Amino acid sequence: MDVQVNLVVRSTRVVTPEGTRAASIAVSGEAIAAVLPYDAEVPAGARVEDVGDDVVLPGLVDTHVHVNDPGRTEWEGFWTATRAAAAGGITTLIDMPLNSLPPTTTVEHLRVKQDVARGKAHIDVGFWGGALPDNVKDLRPLHDAGVYGFKCFLSPSGVDEFPPLDQEQLATSLAEIAGFDGLMIVHAEDPHHLAAAPQKSSAKYADFLASRPRDAENTAIENLIAQARRLDARVHVLHLSSSDALPLIAAARAEGVRVTAETCPHFLTLTAEEVPDGATEFKCCPPIREAANQDALWQGLADGTIDCIVSDHSPSTADLKTPDFSTAWGGISSLQLGLPAIWTEARRRGHSLDDVARWMSTAPAALAGLHSKGAIEAGRDADFAVLAPDETFTVDPAALHHRNRVTAYAGRTLYGVVTSTWLRGVRIADRGIPAERSGRLLERNK
Repeated sequence: MDVQVNLVVRSTRVVTPEGTRAASIAVSGEAIAAVLPYDAEVPAGARVEDVGDDVVLPGLVDTHVHVNDPGRTEWEGFWTATRAAAAGGITTLIDMPLNSLPPTTTVEHLRVKQDVARGKAHIDVGFWGGALPDNVKDLRPLHDAGVYGFKCFLSPSGVDEFPPLDQEQLATSLAEIAGFDGLMIVHAEDPHHLAAAPQKSSAKYADFLASRPRDAENTAIENLIAQARRLDARVHVLHLSSSDALPLIAAARAEGVRVTAETCPHFLTLTAEEVPDGATEFKCCPPIREAANQDALWQGLADGTIDCIVSDHSPSTADLKTPDFSTAWGGISSLQLGLPAIWTEARRRGHSLDDVARWMSTAPAALAGLHSKGAIEAGRDADFAVLAPDETFTVDPAALHHRNRVTAYAGRTLYGVVTSTWLRGVRIADRGIPAERSGRLLERNK
């Protein structure tokens, strides 16, 4: 080997693009130099970290995180969010453009966000831009400034400074973004279906579920696909909740429409039937649906219709989680718990950690164009999540690094303890305790 190897991470189970095998990962500086046989001779001068039978996965990539910093930093913040991510095996996140003040809708606002994040990031951080009714002129400059794509809402976002696009505005923004082959990521719920659904003040989860019907998602996705087809635009469906939309997405992809989709740990591990009345820590939009719907989402992952699993970490202060589902803030905090939550359910359903790595690292990295992330292979960043897959723990909110420790997973026993997390060859968390702050700010194509 003609490079200086400074670190070798060795395990009997390393998840690589070719499958899981015993291997020694040779690291030169910040990158993977080679994936060698398990018993390969250690290069002179290299430090060896032997993790035994723990599984080494590529560091997780979470492309859907609301950090809320600056402006609503009491809800979260880059320091707390990235520490929680590191503890959970996430080495890269991309921050959503809303719930912060200002929202990331101009280059000036992006620079404000970057200045706040720069000294606080424990992991690597990139940024989405936002598409609003009045900022079409800002989209190309934001793209040139390094955002990874643009988020829009088709129904009210919950914050006044980030209004939704109607169908004509969506077409205008999509045409602009398609002109530079950018990516539009979409909160797809149709406002007309939401307005027609029964809305009432209630602590009953069934009433909240009725207020966010599947038809709202299905219609919005159908309309989005039609626009993408007409404009040859790249679009991505955020936090897919309704399994009814899976055939629409599959058919569109089969005919060449450039549409991808994600879902979230809460849709795959929690069910409407188990949500207690008044337990608004389970509230999110679109909502957690029934067990049969969850089964179909897992099938969508298995057959490739759904590309990736990301957190949609959307925290708030505890006082905003009122017992009334109609007024409580909608968002589930799961940044630190996504990997064990998914692994617990995936293993029960017969999926492997190779599948989990593909859904939670490789596919989100590919979605955003993070070419140095997402796999354990030569040339990629030396980002690793080391997991003890058969070890269990019970979720204690006090052990979370989120600023506000409200969680729908409290008291649940999960499989999979993240024993260490590595970012570009540096250990940044050890048994849930964040260590060295090594994060950088990322920009598209840099």
